Amino acid sequence: MTAAALDLSPAPGAAPWPRRVLRHARTEFGLLVRNGEQLLLALVIPVGVLVAGRLLPAGISDRLGGLDGLAPSVLALAVWSTSFTSTAIATAFERRYGVLERLATTPLGRPGLVAGKALALVLVLLGQLLVLSVVAVALGWRPAGEVVPWLVAVVAVVLAVVCFASWALVLAGRLRAEATLALANLVYLALAAGGGLLLSPEAHPGLMATLVRALPTAALGESLRNASVGVVDASHLLVLLIWTLLGLLTARRTFRWTA
Repeated sequence: MTAAALDLSPAPGAAPWPRRVLRHARTEFGLLVRNGEQLLLALVIPVGVLVAGRLLPAGISDRLGGLDGLAPSVLALAVWSTSFTSTAIATAFERRYGVLERLATTPLGRPGLVAGKALALVLVLLGQLLVLSVVAVALGWRPAGEVVPWLVAVVAVVLAVVCFASWALVLAGRLRAEATLALANLVYLALAAGGGLLLSPEAHPGLMATLVRALPTAALGESLRNASVGVVDASHLLVLLIWTLLGLLTARRTFRWTA
């Protein structure tokens, strides 16, 4: 081989945008699944709720709708924990330590950074829902097989993920990391217990039931519970859509990339 055939000239340049996003998503996914707190929220707590619900006395189990009501409720809880709580905490600390600011100045850019994080979140959620569904079926859950209710439920999950993540960014983009950590966990527990995720809004008395029904968490929980028993009710999608639009607009106006 002659020297003329060699081309040793430097060729700097960023990888194509899709490749940059995919590699960033892979990195984000690896960080998420190796995080102990993430695993606790994503799998340990939901699986514990499923197993505990299976072992509860009949009276308490009936209040939760039995396994047919509890299993979809736990799936809703999983979407809530990953899309809101984990996203808020992770983003707040990345913002505090300047990670977001530095990554945004790379060829990845802000759009690529957001796209990579969103793709990683979707991958985590898919794995999470798959594992929890398998555990629920193993415990005796037999969901209805009608297609339309599950299509409505899928739309509800998509809207809920965008909704919860956008409100997570509102929280993480304005508060200090420690305050976000405390408040995100507090909101997670409050709405997990009384936001229509595990218990139907009808389980609450009077005016409380009406207020809970207007929450996006309740809309997601009801959509999945309806799909589990083969009921079609698209009204919950309107609630989710309103909260999603409000969340996106608020996040766009208030989120700050630097602490």
